Amino acid sequence: MTEMKVRVLVAKPGLDGHDRGAKVIARALRDAGMEVIYTGLRQTPEMIVETALQEDVNVIGLSILSGAHMALVPRVMELLHENNMSDVIVLVGGIIPDEDIPQLKESGVYAVLGPGSRTEDIVNLINKAVGASV
Repeated sequence: MTEMKVRVLVAKPGLDGHDRGAKVIARALRDAGMEVIYTGLRQTPEMIVETALQEDVNVIGLSILSGAHMALVPRVMELLHENNMSDVIVLVGGIIPDEDIPQLKESGVYAVLGPGSRTEDIVNLINKAVGASV
């Protein structure tokens, strides 16, 4: 029996033009044996969810530095629900004020990761969330 790899979509929603962190995470996840799809910059929530649907991903990692997380993340969560994809784990990384984290988690976000999060911890978090034998 062949073990399936964890499939992760790394996305940059909104008008944020900085993607170095997203690329570092994408590489670390790939190096950990995960299949990674990177959408590139300036993606709409609709584009992200459509890609997640087409690619049959287990996890969506949203990298947001623009401050638009309270508009973009709830829309992604809403679209996932509308497309019967509530089982997809959503992680949010970037500059997220502490006071916004509870509301993001209430919307269904699994975890919020700030600057300085260790790539090893993110890999372990995803493996724990998805289960090592997907």
